[in-house]
Order: sequence, then structure tokens, then C-alpha cells
Amino acid sequence: MPITGELFIGAERVATAQTFKGMRAETHQEMPTAFSVAGASEISRACELAATCFDAFRELPLARRAEFLEAIATEIDTLGSELLELAGQETGLAAARLTGERGRTTSQLRMFAELVRRGEWIGARIDPALPDRKPVARPDLRQRKIPLGPVAVFGASNFPLAFSVAGGDTAAALAAGCPVIFKGHPAHPATSELIAVAINAAARGCNVHAGVFSLLNGPGHELGAALVADPHIKAVAFTGSRTGGTALVRIAAGRAEPIPVFAELSSVNPVILLPGALRSRAEALGREFVGSLTLGAGQFCTNPGLVLAVAGPDLERFVAAAADALSQTHPAVMLTAGIQQSYENAVAARASQAAVKTLSRGTAGGSPRHSHGALFGADARTFLGDPALAHEIFGATALLVECSGREQLQSVLQSLEGQLTATLHLDAEDHGSARALLPILERKAGRILVNGWPTGVEVSHAMVHGGPFPATSDSRGTSVGSLAIERFLRPVCYQNLPSELLPDALRDDNPGRLSRRVDGIWQPS
Repeated sequence: MPITGELFIGAERVATAQTFKGMRAETHQEMPTAFSVAGASEISRACELAATCFDAFRELPLARRAEFLEAIATEIDTLGSELLELAGQETGLAAARLTGERGRTTSQLRMFAELVRRGEWIGARIDPALPDRKPVARPDLRQRKIPLGPVAVFGASNFPLAFSVAGGDTAAALAAGCPVIFKGHPAHPATSELIAVAINAAARGCNVHAGVFSLLNGPGHELGAALVADPHIKAVAFTGSRTGGTALVRIAAGRAEPIPVFAELSSVNPVILLPGALRSRAEALGREFVGSLTLGAGQFCTNPGLVLAVAGPDLERFVAAAADALSQTHPAVMLTAGIQQSYENAVAARASQAAVKTLSRGTAGGSPRHSHGALFGADARTFLGDPALAHEIFGATALLVECSGREQLQSVLQSLEGQLTATLHLDAEDHGSARALLPILERKAGRILVNGWPTGVEVSHAMVHGGPFPATSDSRGTSVGSLAIERFLRPVCYQNLPSELLPDALRDDNPGRLSRRVDGIWQPS
């Protein structure tokens, strides 16, 4: 399929005079296609189009909306190897990784389709009128959740499929009934165009208004800022740097009509090694940790960037095994030259700190576009005295913090910012210690793991990929799993509406056979 570099404003392909080019991740050479940069006119047109079609889209029968989501997944599948090859060129990610990511992308679209069909997310509640109630009669009250309106979604650098054009944020917003204006990531514009073609084809095949999706590209910050400031936008979903995300939060809060921003910003994802687990399997834990740390060159938002444990011989065994495993890892390509440079600068700065030990580095060599992993160590007093040691370094590096005992370990945990994940490695004898730590971890993280590694995020109904700031700007939601739809909904109450004016979900005859709460009692479908 030819890549044109044009923008998508609904079904219309638009070229502009200002352009940029994507890069091959492996060589950092320009790719041939020039991609149009969206300006004020294109932003305004896309947002106005989304607002125009919003009411019609949100009231589509649930079955048709579900079919649209499934059609997007099918269209992505039909792109075949071309999608994987192009994404590999732009990101440097291996074919196996991209194949799995494509499967995750289509599976979450299909998961949301099934969720839409069931309709439980509408949250229908009916409190019938009580005209004879004393001293005050109760009116007829009915509630449902409706979509917020057009949503601005930002693509992530590290997931060109699953957190990109048709990724989880787009799928959740469309499932809720919200049109999406997508700000493509400049690191993979050709991959984004292919997915936009798939979405457009699905809309055409399902007779859905093309304005429900637009793709706007541009390498600078101006596009994103203008998109969030547009009055037609009613919510924002972002995955990226803390600096970029907090800037968008400020813009959204400063509008005449402030809007919610669901931004994933940073996380070091602490791993706590409890004494029993270290005693029984320190070497295995060390090797497994390095496997998780270096997966995908460490370019995961759930990368285990902080390890906490009580000092002693068993921890020394863990460090020896981890250092040996890391020293044998090969250099890896990072997503962009900018990401690699930031990584190298941050690692060099950490290595230069007198109170921080360099415990191991990955194998050096490869091209200038390759990076190698790093493991550092510090004692808890040093860590607590330098807040910068708790900040994320995006890439395959971690800091091991040695604690003098359980109380100091708890103090370190109490000092941490909000996290996407927290991991406990424990044996049966550690259950008491773990129980004491759980209240802290619940306050700090969106997902708590036991005897696993955080870099695998299952797409399911119970998954939470979120957490207190700065893991996310709004800890009440998740960007992965079916609960993600809740971010783009709000409740509306209907008082004493005639039956013929009620939405189907709230009618007495319940034509969609939805599960509802009637007079406080749950009534399954």
C-alpha cells in the first residue's frame, strides 16, 4: 500500500506545504516519504467535524458500534506483513515483538466490541416515582452514562500499535461513543498512516460517519498544544514524558472550559525482594530481573527501574547473578536518537555520582545507535537524601537500594511518588512482612504483583494500568482493560421524562435487554 504522507480529516486526505520525514531507527537515516504537518486550519477542521458527527455516533445502536470496532481489528489484520515491516523500520522493534503488539491491538478492539454489546458500562439506574411517599413524593429518576465528546489522543513512542492510532485509548474512546482526533507520533508516521487507512476503511464499510476519526501529524509541540486548547475537545489521553504531559494538563486546566487529561507520565515500578524469597532463589531472581529490565531495550512504562531489599549475604547473591546476566546482554537499538541521547546522558550523570556504585553494564559495542544496560546501587540513606534517584530513566537501567532493615525499607517506599506497578517477591515465610507493606503499596501503585515481573500487561477486565501521580495525571482510571471506557463517560439523570423521550437503556420495556439497577436492586440482563 503506498504511503502518501497525507493527513486524515475524516475521509478526506489532506496535504500541507510544511512537511517532515520519519527516520529508520537502526541507522537514523531519513525515510523517503514527506509527511504533512497539521496547522491551525487542519486542527480546526478535524475538531469541528468530530463535533458535528458526535451526536449521531453516540446514539448508534450498540451492535453497530461494536461491529465498527471489530471491523477496525479485521482491517488491521489484513495489512499483514507490510504493517510489521514498516513498524520495524521506524522503531527498530523485532518482528516477534510487533506481531504480539498487533495481536494485543486487535484483541483490545474486540474486547471493547463485546463490552459495548453488553451495555453494562452504560450504568443504567432507575428509581421509579413514589407519588404517595410522605412527607415528600419521589419523582421518577433514571440515570445513564453518556460519552464526553471528541477526544484528543496522543500516540506513544514505545508502542507503535497498542498505544498508538488504534490502540487502547482510541478503542476505549470509540467504544464510549467519542470521536477521536489522533495526534500521530513523529517516530512512526508511516505506521500511523497504515492504521489510519484501516480505521477509515472500517468506518466506510460500517456506514459510520468518517468524522469519528482524524489523524493529524507534526513533529513539534505546537500541534498537541493547539489540539488540547480547541474548544470542541472534551478529554485528552496521553502517554509520554512528564514534561509533555504536565504541559498538556496545564493547557486543559487553563481553558475557559477545563477538561480532563488522562496522562501517563513516569514510573520506576519498584520491585521489593523479601528475605525468604532472596534466601531460597536469589540467583534465579537476579537473572529474571535482568530479563525484565532489558526487554525491548528497557523502553516499557512498566520497566523495573528500582529494586529494594534488606542488605545481607542473600542480597549479595542476587547482585552477583544480576550483574553477571547484565554483563552478557547485547547492545540494543532504541526507538529514536532523542530517546537514546536522553538515556545516555541520564546514565552518565548517575554513574558520576560519588555515592552511587556502578554494579554492572551491558556489553558495549554495536553502532552508535545502540545502547547498553546499566545497574547501579546505593544505600537507603543516599536514596532518601537525593530525590532525583527516584526519577525514571527511560531505558534498560535500574537502581538497587540496600536497606538496613524492614523499617528503613518502609521509609523508602513511603518516600516514593505514584507508580504504575509495585512488585513483591516473597515466599510463605514473607507473608507477614508483605501484609505490613500492602497498605503502603496500595497508596502508591495501580497494580501490585507477587512473584512476577511488571513488564507484561494483560489486556483484560481486571487490569489496571494507571496509578497516583506521576504515574498518571488522574489516578481514578486505567488505560488498559475494559474499565478504560469509564474515562470518557459522564452520568446524566432524567427526571420525569415521558417514556417516548427516554433513551432505550432507561425505558421500562428495556428493548436492549441490558443489566440495570432498579430501585437499588441489580437486575441482570
